[in-house]
Amino acid sequence: MKIQTEPIGSIPRSPELIEAIQSNIAAGELQKLYEKAVAETLLAFENTGSQVITDGEQAKSSFVTYPLNGLTNIGEGGMRIDFEDGHFRQLPVLTKGPFRFARYAEQYLGYAIKRTNRLVKQAVISASALSLIYPAGGLDGYSQDEFISDLINECEKDIRLCLQQGAHKVQIDFTEGRLSLKLDPSGGVLRHFIDLNNLVFARFTKDEQRKLGVHVCPGGDHDSTHSADVDYISFLPSLFDLNVGNFYLQLASENDRIKVLKTIGQYLKGDQTAFIGVIDVNSPVIESAEEVSDLILEAVKYIPVNQLGTTDDCGFSPFCDDQSTTRETAFAKIKARIDGTKLAETIIFS
Repeated sequence: MKIQTEPIGSIPRSPELIEAIQSNIAAGELQKLYEKAVAETLLAFENTGSQVITDGEQAKSSFVTYPLNGLTNIGEGGMRIDFEDGHFRQLPVLTKGPFRFARYAEQYLGYAIKRTNRLVKQAVISASALSLIYPAGGLDGYSQDEFISDLINECEKDIRLCLQQGAHKVQIDFTEGRLSLKLDPSGGVLRHFIDLNNLVFARFTKDEQRKLGVHVCPGGDHDSTHSADVDYISFLPSLFDLNVGNFYLQLASENDRIKVLKTIGQYLKGDQTAFIGVIDVNSPVIESAEEVSDLILEAVKYIPVNQLGTTDDCGFSPFCDDQSTTRETAFAKIKARIDGTKLAETIIFS
């Protein structure tokens, strides 16, 4: 396709898998269910006509906590993230050093790549998100500087292992970016996050950076958001200071899309590609191909077509227990993105 199109990552888990995850099922039996879920997800992606797919994050507990599962030096009571519908998610907190990942995303990627002939991308969590698990009061014998050094090493390793496994792209999830302006309207925390993530990206060559991307959205969990009330326009200019080649940008659910598109076009650098969200993952309404195409045709008025791609606003189920969207709806929406992108191509390049 002349206009690139890629998913974000997560797909709703089946009720059977969620029930198994929440029960005391034996680890071996749960692994079999994970493998079955990944196989079904890959096939469903292929049936939409997608050329770039993911494993649907079927075996991840969540997009943010997968490296932490199984660690013995984390506890409860970390940063709380409140969503507009009243529910919240809470990060764990580090209890002692050193910090190391319990698992790396390449474990999921390697399994998927062997079971499809499509290109597979892999989502990983950002250094800035994981930086939030260090306790505000510090840790005896393990300074914040030591933690940050270990964190950067681990995040680099997480990305590099995926590239070595043959990932089509490695997408770094940065949903805390927009949220940071809610926590600190001055932008100081956002600037810190940008600088921290760039310390990781600086360890990759220019060619490698072209295979890296950053995903941003105002959160998406149980069809609710944590920072949609933060002005997107105040966030976007700093975003493009991240030293990666691709940006996966929530757009479909924005009220003033034109304003957002103009801002993207203004700040997007010549060696960067903007994948705009053309699917509202928090809405049960399945978009038509024509609606997707219309949004793309609007976007090319502000973004050069050779720097434009399409994506979904967010993953469909970033946390494994989220059943607000069915698998059938998710894949119908993905097919609408594929078909709508093809339709727009036909119009633009005719």
